[in-house]
Amino acid sequence: MPRVEVREDESLEKALRRFKRMLEREGILKALKAKKHYEKPSERKRREMRQAMSRRNRGPRGERRSFGRGPR
Repeated sequence: MPRVEVREDESLEKALRRFKRMLEREGILKALKAKKHYEKPSERKRREMRQAMSRRNRGPRGERRSFGRGPR
């Protein structure tokens, strides 16, 4: 669990922002949202396949590859 100490001359809002950023970097919020509702194994497999397809289509350096007629 990430821990944030409020520094001298630092507002509570700033410390809270740092804490939220740490949670997001570690993927804790994403895991909590995923565990919030039960996901059937078939739905999980379908979601993972969609993510793999999108990663494959993106290709190197985040650019998209086209699989069609091309630009008009």
